Amino acid sequence: MPEPSKGPDRQEQKDGVLKRAFLLIPGILVCGVVTVISLGVQAAEERVFDHPYIEALVVAILLGMAVRTVWQPSERWRSGIAFSAKQLLEVAVMLLGASISFAAIVASGYLLIGAIAATVVIMLAVTFGLSRMLGLKTRLSILIACGNSICGNSAIAAVAPIIEADGDDIASSISFTAILGVLMVLGLPLLIPLLKLSATQYGILAGLTVYAVPQVLAATVPAGIVSTQIGTLVKLMRVLMLGPIVVGLSLLVARRRKHQADHAKAVSISPFKLVPWFIVGFLVLAALRSFQLVPDTVTAPVTKIAAILTVVSMAALGLGVDVRVLSTVGGRVTAAVTLSLMLLLGLSIALVHFFR
Repeated sequence: MPEPSKGPDRQEQKDGVLKRAFLLIPGILVCGVVTVISLGVQAAEERVFDHPYIEALVVAILLGMAVRTVWQPSERWRSGIAFSAKQLLEVAVMLLGASISFAAIVASGYLLIGAIAATVVIMLAVTFGLSRMLGLKTRLSILIACGNSICGNSAIAAVAPIIEADGDDIASSISFTAILGVLMVLGLPLLIPLLKLSATQYGILAGLTVYAVPQVLAATVPAGIVSTQIGTLVKLMRVLMLGPIVVGLSLLVARRRKHQADHAKAVSISPFKLVPWFIVGFLVLAALRSFQLVPDTVTAPVTKIAAILTVVSMAALGLGVDVRVLSTVGGRVTAAVTLSLMLLLGLSIALVHFFR
């Protein structure tokens, strides 16, 4: 018998993809409007002051948060906003690799690489212990420790299914990393004059303390391109620590399940969970740039596109932060996350003084 035609199935799949893409448009347009306004504010600052005191990235976050306090996006808008905050954000980070050479990593030295790994490990242990001392559950303590020590929401999202965290624990930990992540982006540049930090030192500090990779861009733009590049490299090294942590937790959980039940199943790990695709893309572009396969004529426009996409992502981030969530989260979670961040900031400040 002849095989049935696959034409209708393929057409249905194509129609499904188009439908999903169409559903993203409203939310992306909202983020685009916030982006245009933010870029306009920066342009106005440049005309009046010859320098933007508040960058478009920061304006986008603040404006998005302001809109979020008076408007609750419905389902019609949420998918596009979420897409802008995640997928567009990841594309922006990947494109940034075209402007960075591995020579900068080598120049940073093995001392810095070791210091970054040590900082992550120390903060994981300290934050977990602090959370448990405050009476938080083991799973919630793990989520807070991974979120604060590695890369915020991305780490929480990667670890949560492995440790079988429930929805309340995930919501509590993610809500605070989102809010404190924005506060770090806005407040960290104030430390530049207070601590008399050089561009390199500030880049290291931002890379060690800011939660998400693209947020490092927003936090380091006021200090210049050197801080942005160093901060991004440090942050990427920190994010890569997620791989060993996820593997280790998976093995521990699998071993515990075997002891608890004879029919326990081992936890499977996708390679893409260990190293996100956008980090792989970043490294590939950085490698091409290092071998001078990406010319300067291409680097400039690609970097500009990455900057604009980052502003769109920051607008989406602001639109996703509800400051009223503070009133719905327990005091012990508040204390654990805040104290952990302060300890991380203190440890990082002490560390950067070794790189004067």
